[in-house]
Amino acid sequence: MREFIISENDSGQRLNKFLLKAAPHLPASLMQKYLRLKRIKVNGARAQAAYRLQPGDRVTLYIDDTFFAAAETERVDLLAPPRLSIVYEDGHILLADKPPGMLCHADDGGRQSGTLIARIQAYLYQSGQWDPARENSFTPALCNRIDRNTGGLVIAAKTAAALRTINEKIRLHQIEKSYLCLVHGVPAPRQGRIALFLRKDAARNTVTAHQTRVPGAKTAITDYRVLASRDGVSLLECRLITGRTHQIRVHLAAIGHPLVGDGKYAPRAQYRASGRKGQALYAYRLTFAFRGESAPLDDLAGRTFQVPRVDFAEGFLPRLPRP
Repeated sequence: MREFIISENDSGQRLNKFLLKAAPHLPASLMQKYLRLKRIKVNGARAQAAYRLQPGDRVTLYIDDTFFAAAETERVDLLAPPRLSIVYEDGHILLADKPPGMLCHADDGGRQSGTLIARIQAYLYQSGQWDPARENSFTPALCNRIDRNTGGLVIAAKTAAALRTINEKIRLHQIEKSYLCLVHGVPAPRQGRIALFLRKDAARNTVTAHQTRVPGAKTAITDYRVLASRDGVSLLECRLITGRTHQIRVHLAAIGHPLVGDGKYAPRAQYRASGRKGQALYAYRLTFAFRGESAPLDDLAGRTFQVPRVDFAEGFLPRLPRP
């Protein structure tokens, strides 16, 4: 028998969603059976799978221990030096400036050490804001991610309520993201919109652009403007209207202006001649353009946050453009 007392971070979710985390090896069909047989109870009584958990609810599971997660053999080192660049933080979210070269999450080998989320979790643990031993189902999580060799702002949720709100606002396109990048050549016109269909090849981790819709492709839209040009290279500001994998990299390569240092989408000769390893792309600004309900993040509505510097932009502009 296991018993869980529902906290604020557990509340608001359906009972069956909570059970998937609390007992990850319990098959869905067996879960339904145990709910009917009252081997899974809420506050001592039968409950429906769709029941929304409330703070203080007592969830009791009369099930075999094999359905619960085994003890972890390897845990992120929560005492490791976090080494974070924090742009903004409150009780619910944290905005981190991820350096190029850092992974957001674990790679295919499953190694968490040194990833952005591992450093954030270590920081929250060391600062007393998160204790995994006291949580039933919630772990601080990233709400967005950027490529390994792309730097910039990443949102981390410190509470379950914030995670739900940010995910919903991203779905509604109410979080605006702007990027700086260096491209080969000078796009014409100097300001415009790129709208193409992008199709991802998950096996190769590549994306192709198409003028017309093809099977598996999704609409992708990027607005851009040229900020400065010099020596055959241009500094651009790009705003994502949609958020597809490798969107800016593929869009600009498709119009003949690949990113400097992009070994995946720039022609090999251009990539080698640039002398840069890793695409010159930075998620430098983020605006919370909330409309409607945004609790518990109401204070963020309308606010914009920006990184203090982008190395490849400094040779073009005396200061970063402001919104």
